[in-house]
Order: sequence, then structure tokens, then C-alpha cells
Amino acid sequence: MKGGLWTLTIVVMFFFAGCGPHEVKVQPVKVEPVHLTLDINVKVQQLQIENAAADLSPVVGKEAPDFTLMDQNEKAVTLSKLSGKWVVLYFYPKDDTPGCTLEAKDFSDLLPRFHEMNAEILGVSEDSHKSHCDFIAKHGLAVRLLSDPEHEVMERYGAWVRSSLGNWNYGRVIRTTMVVDPAGIIKHYWPEVIAQGHAERVLAKLAELQGGQQQ
Repeated sequence: MKGGLWTLTIVVMFFFAGCGPHEVKVQPVKVEPVHLTLDINVKVQQLQIENAAADLSPVVGKEAPDFTLMDQNEKAVTLSKLSGKWVVLYFYPKDDTPGCTLEAKDFSDLLPRFHEMNAEILGVSEDSHKSHCDFIAKHGLAVRLLSDPEHEVMERYGAWVRSSLGNWNYGRVIRTTMVVDPAGIIKHYWPEVIAQGHAERVLAKLAELQGGQQQ
């Protein structure tokens, strides 16, 4: 009995001494907005990647190969007939895929500014005109999209490469962009393109090539 009372006495002493339930005060921790830093770093990396690839391009200053392709409305588009205008010619892998959608929407949003600078935007992929129509309708696109199902134009512009894996031979599209001046000369070439923010960087490059600054 005495042992039981002694144990109870110890428990009561610890409780009043502060060993029972009590409130714990925690100082708030300040969290830095790391995502902002990452966004800035990603943009810098994108610019560096595109610029590094463009600096190694041997086609700048050469005449752009002429071609005729059908657009989403099955109307023929001939590059040489756009003489007198700047042309942004961008090649992309596939309609309605994430990167291609982002790129097309960005070019569409900036299209009025390109038009102010006497520039046309032409997107090229292997997709059919119907696929282009569906793609445009789904995302409210304003750009003109051309079909190159046999990859002939893409291959001439270095946007289609042939590869092999063992006995398997295949081809694939490389996301690339060219700026062609009113005389039909390639003034800038991105052989490697990062879709995010690319349209904005093309607009800035066009302003630079025209001797002005992007507004």
C-alpha cells in the first residue's frame, strides 16, 4: 500500500512540474520563393541552349529553299510568293501534343505583333490538313499550319533526320525555326528549340534583325 502511494505521489509531482500535456510554441519558418529563382534559371538555360545551337548553324546567310505545301484549308502556300515579307518558318513534331500546343498558342497570341513587323508565321509538321483543322479549332489558334506528310521540306531544312536502331530504320522531326527575310535569305536559324517562351524570343530576334527593339 505504501508503495502504491509513493508511486502516485511521484506521478503527481511530475505532472505539476511540467511533465504532463503542455502547449509547444513553434516559431514560424520563413520559406523563400524558390520557384521564382528556378523560373529565372530555366529561362536563362533555354536562351543559352537555343543561342548555342544557333551560333553553330552554317545556313545563316543562305537562300531559303523554295517549296509549296498545302495549309489547313488545303490552299497552296509557296515560300517565294511571300517575297517582300519576313517569314518565320517553324517545324514541329505533332499536332495537339504538349510542347507543340504551347508553341502554337504562343505564336498565335503574338501574331498581331509579328504582322506589325511585316512577318508571317508558318508552322510545318507531317500532320494532315484535317489534323491541322482540328488542332486549330480545339485551341483557337491563329497561325497557318502546313502539311508535309512525306517530310520532303522538313528534310531539306534539316528538320527531319533519319536514324537506325539495329535493323530498325526510322525518322523523326527536330523542333527547329528559321527567320527568312523579304529577299528570301535565312537570317537566323534555331536548330534546337525549347518550346516554352520560344515565340517571344523569335519576336525579339526579329526586332533585332530589323534594326529595332521589341516593343
